[in-house]
Amino acid sequence: MDHVAPLKLMEEVEAASCKKAALTVNCMLLKGFMSGALLAYATALAFRVTEGLPAGPAALVAGAVFPVGFAMIVLLGMELATGNFAVLAFGVARGRTQPAAMLRNWGWVYLGNFIGSLFVGGLIAVALTGAFSHGAGALGDKIASVAEAKTLAYAHDGAHGWVTALVKGILCNWMVALGTVLGLSSTSSAGKVVSVWLPVATFFSLGYEHSIVNMFIIPIGMLLGAEVSVGQWLFWNQIPVTLGNIIGGSLLTGMLLHHCNRPAGQRPDQ
Repeated sequence: MDHVAPLKLMEEVEAASCKKAALTVNCMLLKGFMSGALLAYATALAFRVTEGLPAGPAALVAGAVFPVGFAMIVLLGMELATGNFAVLAFGVARGRTQPAAMLRNWGWVYLGNFIGSLFVGGLIAVALTGAFSHGAGALGDKIASVAEAKTLAYAHDGAHGWVTALVKGILCNWMVALGTVLGLSSTSSAGKVVSVWLPVATFFSLGYEHSIVNMFIIPIGMLLGAEVSVGQWLFWNQIPVTLGNIIGGSLLTGMLLHHCNRPAGQRPDQ
Protein backbone atom coordinates (compact mmCIF):
# COMPACT_ATOMS: atom_id res chain seq x y z
CA MET A 1 0.00 0.00 0.00
CA ASP A 2 1.29 3.48 -0.86
CA HIS A 3 -0.68 5.30 1.86
CA VAL A 4 1.43 7.14 4.46
CA ALA A 5 -0.09 6.85 7.94
CA PRO A 6 -0.85 10.14 9.78
CA LEU A 7 2.03 10.02 12.26
CA LYS A 8 4.48 9.13 9.50
CA LEU A 9 2.91 11.89 7.41
CA MET A 10 3.80 14.39 10.13
CA GLU A 11 7.42 13.32 9.83
CA GLU A 12 7.25 13.89 6.07
CA VAL A 13 5.83 17.40 6.60
CA GLU A 14 8.58 18.14 9.13
CA ALA A 15 11.26 17.00 6.66
CA ALA A 16 9.65 19.03 3.88
CA SER A 17 9.77 22.12 6.09
CA CYS A 18 13.51 21.69 6.63
CA LYS A 19 14.13 21.24 2.90
CA LYS A 20 12.07 24.29 1.98
CA ALA A 21 13.79 26.44 4.58
CA ALA A 22 17.19 25.54 3.13
CA LEU A 23 16.37 26.43 -0.50
CA THR A 24 18.43 29.11 -2.24
CA VAL A 25 16.79 32.34 -3.33
CA ASN A 26 17.14 31.40 -7.01
CA CYS A 27 15.49 28.04 -6.38
CA MET A 28 12.60 29.60 -4.48
CA LEU A 29 12.03 32.19 -7.19
CA LEU A 30 12.17 29.70 -10.06
CA LYS A 31 10.01 27.08 -8.35
CA GLY A 32 7.62 29.81 -7.25
CA PHE A 33 7.48 31.15 -10.81
CA MET A 34 6.54 27.70 -12.09
CA SER A 35 3.77 27.32 -9.52
CA GLY A 36 2.26 30.71 -10.32
CA ALA A 37 2.33 29.86 -14.02
CA LEU A 38 0.63 26.49 -13.52
CA LEU A 39 -2.15 27.98 -11.40
CA ALA A 40 -2.74 30.67 -14.05
CA TYR A 41 -3.15 27.92 -16.65
CA ALA A 42 -5.51 25.98 -14.38
CA THR A 43 -7.65 29.03 -13.60
CA ALA A 44 -8.01 29.93 -17.28
CA LEU A 45 -8.97 26.32 -18.00
CA ALA A 46 -11.60 26.33 -15.24
CA PHE A 47 -13.11 29.52 -16.69
CA ARG A 48 -13.07 28.13 -20.23
CA VAL A 49 -14.86 24.86 -19.50
CA THR A 50 -17.63 26.58 -17.52
CA GLU A 51 -18.62 29.11 -20.20
CA GLY A 52 -22.40 29.21 -20.54
CA LEU A 53 -23.13 26.86 -17.63
CA PRO A 54 -25.59 27.77 -14.82
CA ALA A 55 -23.96 28.81 -11.53
CA GLY A 56 -24.33 25.48 -9.70
CA PRO A 57 -22.99 23.16 -12.42
CA ALA A 58 -20.33 25.74 -13.30
CA ALA A 59 -19.00 25.69 -9.73
CA LEU A 60 -18.90 21.90 -9.71
CA VAL A 61 -17.13 21.64 -13.08
CA ALA A 62 -14.65 24.39 -12.22
CA GLY A 63 -13.83 22.66 -8.94
CA ALA A 64 -13.28 19.37 -10.73
CA VAL A 65 -10.95 20.92 -13.33
CA PHE A 66 -8.90 23.51 -11.41
CA PRO A 67 -6.87 21.00 -9.31
CA VAL A 68 -4.93 19.95 -12.43
CA GLY A 69 -2.61 22.89 -11.77
CA PHE A 70 -2.15 22.04 -8.11
CA ALA A 71 -1.53 18.37 -8.91
CA MET A 72 1.26 19.32 -11.33
CA ILE A 73 2.83 21.56 -8.68
CA VAL A 74 2.88 18.70 -6.16
CA LEU A 75 4.17 16.09 -8.60
CA LEU A 76 6.96 18.40 -9.81
CA GLY A 77 7.95 19.50 -6.30
CA MET A 78 7.42 23.19 -7.01
CA GLU A 79 6.96 25.93 -4.42
CA LEU A 80 3.57 27.49 -3.66
CA ALA A 81 3.38 30.13 -0.94
CA THR A 82 -0.07 29.14 0.27
CA GLY A 83 1.04 25.56 0.89
CA ASN A 84 4.26 26.75 2.49
CA PHE A 85 2.26 28.83 4.97
CA ALA A 86 1.35 25.49 6.56
CA VAL A 87 4.48 23.41 6.00
CA LEU A 88 6.96 25.98 7.32
CA ALA A 89 4.73 26.89 10.26
CA PHE A 90 4.58 23.19 11.14
CA GLY A 91 8.37 23.05 11.09
CA VAL A 92 8.57 26.07 13.40
CA ALA A 93 6.10 24.45 15.81
CA ARG A 94 8.25 21.30 15.84
CA GLY A 95 11.40 23.33 16.50
CA ARG A 96 13.01 22.22 13.22
CA THR A 97 12.68 25.50 11.31
CA GLN A 98 13.62 28.98 12.43
CA PRO A 99 10.96 31.71 12.15
CA ALA A 100 13.35 33.85 10.09
CA ALA A 101 13.84 30.99 7.61
CA MET A 102 10.07 30.55 7.41
CA LEU A 103 9.50 34.22 6.58
CA ARG A 104 12.36 34.15 4.09
CA ASN A 105 10.75 31.25 2.24
CA TRP A 106 7.28 32.79 2.31
CA GLY A 107 8.52 36.08 0.91
CA TRP A 108 10.63 34.79 -1.97
CA VAL A 109 8.16 32.09 -3.00
CA TYR A 110 5.27 34.59 -2.91
CA LEU A 111 7.28 36.87 -5.19
CA GLY A 112 8.05 33.99 -7.55
CA ASN A 113 4.37 33.01 -7.62
CA PHE A 114 3.47 36.61 -8.49
CA ILE A 115 5.94 36.80 -11.37
CA GLY A 116 4.79 33.44 -12.79
CA SER A 117 1.11 34.40 -12.54
CA LEU A 118 1.69 37.70 -14.33
CA PHE A 119 3.89 36.11 -16.99
CA VAL A 120 1.41 33.45 -18.06
CA GLY A 121 -1.48 35.85 -17.61
CA GLY A 122 0.15 38.32 -19.95
CA LEU A 123 0.73 35.62 -22.56
CA ILE A 124 -2.90 34.51 -22.27
CA ALA A 125 -4.05 38.11 -22.72
CA VAL A 126 -1.94 38.41 -25.88
CA ALA A 127 -3.34 35.11 -27.21
CA LEU A 128 -6.96 36.06 -26.48
CA THR A 129 -6.71 39.49 -28.12
CA GLY A 130 -4.53 38.61 -31.11
CA ALA A 131 -1.72 40.72 -29.64
CA PHE A 132 -4.33 43.33 -28.60
CA SER A 133 -5.68 43.73 -32.13
CA HIS A 134 -9.26 42.80 -31.13
CA GLY A 135 -11.45 41.93 -28.17
CA ALA A 136 -10.62 39.11 -25.77
CA GLY A 137 -13.82 37.13 -26.38
CA ALA A 138 -15.88 35.27 -23.84
CA LEU A 139 -12.94 34.03 -21.78
CA GLY A 140 -11.41 37.50 -21.56
CA ASP A 141 -14.76 39.00 -20.57
CA LYS A 142 -15.09 36.33 -17.89
CA ILE A 143 -11.67 37.13 -16.42
CA ALA A 144 -12.46 40.86 -16.40
CA SER A 145 -15.86 40.38 -14.76
CA VAL A 146 -14.44 38.08 -12.05
CA ALA A 147 -11.67 40.62 -11.39
CA GLU A 148 -14.30 43.28 -10.76
CA ALA A 149 -16.36 40.97 -8.56
CA LYS A 150 -13.30 40.14 -6.45
CA THR A 151 -12.56 43.82 -5.74
CA LEU A 152 -15.45 46.21 -6.35
CA ALA A 153 -17.99 44.02 -4.57
CA TYR A 154 -15.87 44.06 -1.42
CA ALA A 155 -15.20 47.78 -1.77
CA HIS A 156 -18.94 48.42 -2.02
CA ASP A 157 -19.46 46.75 1.38
CA GLY A 158 -16.65 48.74 3.03
CA ALA A 159 -15.22 47.26 6.23
CA HIS A 160 -17.64 44.34 6.00
CA GLY A 161 -16.29 43.56 2.53
CA TRP A 162 -12.67 43.66 3.73
CA VAL A 163 -13.47 41.22 6.54
CA THR A 164 -15.37 39.00 4.10
CA ALA A 165 -12.30 38.83 1.83
CA LEU A 166 -10.16 37.96 4.87
CA VAL A 167 -12.50 35.17 5.97
CA LYS A 168 -12.76 33.76 2.44
CA GLY A 169 -8.96 33.71 2.39
CA ILE A 170 -8.94 31.73 5.65
CA LEU A 171 -11.51 29.23 4.39
CA CYS A 172 -9.65 28.84 1.10
CA ASN A 173 -6.23 28.09 2.46
CA TRP A 174 -7.40 25.74 5.16
CA MET A 175 -8.26 23.49 2.23
CA VAL A 176 -5.33 24.37 -0.07
CA ALA A 177 -2.76 23.85 2.69
CA LEU A 178 -4.38 20.51 3.50
CA GLY A 179 -3.89 19.66 -0.16
CA THR A 180 -0.17 20.35 0.19
CA VAL A 181 0.05 18.11 3.25
CA LEU A 182 -2.05 15.35 1.66
CA GLY A 183 0.29 15.44 -1.33
CA LEU A 184 2.80 13.79 1.01
CA SER A 185 0.31 11.13 2.13
CA SER A 186 1.02 8.81 -0.81
CA THR A 187 4.15 7.51 -2.50
CA SER A 188 2.50 7.02 -5.90
CA SER A 189 1.69 9.68 -8.49
CA ALA A 190 -1.95 8.58 -8.72
CA GLY A 191 -2.31 8.62 -4.96
CA LYS A 192 -0.86 12.13 -4.71
CA VAL A 193 -3.18 13.45 -7.44
CA VAL A 194 -6.30 12.02 -5.80
CA SER A 195 -5.24 13.23 -2.35
CA VAL A 196 -4.66 16.83 -3.38
CA TRP A 197 -7.74 16.90 -5.60
CA LEU A 198 -10.20 16.56 -2.70
CA PRO A 199 -9.54 19.75 -0.67
CA VAL A 200 -8.51 21.89 -3.66
CA ALA A 201 -11.70 21.09 -5.57
CA THR A 202 -13.66 21.94 -2.42
CA PHE A 203 -12.21 25.45 -2.07
CA PHE A 204 -12.53 26.32 -5.76
CA SER A 205 -16.12 25.09 -6.06
CA LEU A 206 -17.13 27.15 -3.04
CA GLY A 207 -15.63 30.30 -4.55
CA TYR A 208 -13.22 31.18 -1.76
CA GLU A 209 -10.22 33.49 -2.20
CA HIS A 210 -6.71 32.30 -3.08
CA SER A 211 -4.04 34.99 -3.17
CA ILE A 212 -1.95 33.36 -5.91
CA VAL A 213 -4.93 32.66 -8.16
CA ASN A 214 -5.95 36.30 -7.72
CA MET A 215 -2.48 37.41 -8.87
CA PHE A 216 -3.57 36.07 -12.25
CA ILE A 217 -7.24 37.01 -12.33
CA ILE A 218 -7.21 40.61 -11.14
CA PRO A 219 -4.20 42.17 -12.91
CA ILE A 220 -4.96 40.35 -16.16
CA GLY A 221 -8.61 41.30 -15.79
CA MET A 222 -7.45 44.92 -15.50
CA LEU A 223 -5.38 44.46 -18.65
CA LEU A 224 -8.47 43.14 -20.44
CA GLY A 225 -10.71 46.02 -19.42
CA ALA A 226 -11.83 45.49 -15.81
CA GLU A 227 -12.58 48.85 -14.16
CA VAL A 228 -10.30 48.17 -11.20
CA SER A 229 -7.36 50.26 -9.99
CA VAL A 230 -4.14 48.86 -8.54
CA GLY A 231 -5.06 50.35 -5.17
CA GLN A 232 -8.47 48.66 -5.20
CA TRP A 233 -6.90 45.34 -6.10
CA LEU A 234 -4.33 45.51 -3.31
CA PHE A 235 -6.52 46.93 -0.52
CA TRP A 236 -9.79 45.11 -1.15
CA ASN A 237 -8.41 41.75 -2.21
CA GLN A 238 -4.70 40.98 -2.25
CA ILE A 239 -3.89 42.20 1.27
CA PRO A 240 -6.88 40.73 3.18
CA VAL A 241 -6.84 37.52 1.15
CA THR A 242 -3.11 36.99 1.74
CA LEU A 243 -3.54 37.57 5.47
CA GLY A 244 -6.45 35.13 5.47
CA ASN A 245 -4.39 32.57 3.55
CA ILE A 246 -1.62 32.89 6.15
CA ILE A 247 -4.08 32.34 9.01
CA GLY A 248 -5.79 29.40 7.30
CA GLY A 249 -2.50 27.77 6.34
CA SER A 250 -0.30 28.40 9.38
CA LEU A 251 -2.81 28.22 12.23
CA LEU A 252 -5.66 26.03 11.00
CA THR A 253 -3.45 23.60 9.11
CA GLY A 254 0.20 23.66 10.20
CA MET A 255 -0.23 24.43 13.92
CA LEU A 256 -3.44 22.41 14.24
CA LEU A 257 -1.87 19.31 12.69
CA HIS A 258 1.13 19.69 14.98
CA HIS A 259 -1.02 19.78 18.11
CA CYS A 260 -3.22 16.91 16.89
CA ASN A 261 -0.14 14.76 16.33
CA ARG A 262 2.33 15.80 19.02
CA PRO A 263 5.53 13.76 19.23
CA ALA A 264 5.58 11.02 21.88
CA GLY A 265 6.47 12.33 25.31
CA GLN A 266 5.46 15.93 24.65
CA ARG A 267 3.13 17.51 27.22
CA PRO A 268 -0.50 18.09 26.12
CA ASP A 269 -0.07 21.86 26.49
CA GLN A 270 2.93 21.97 24.13
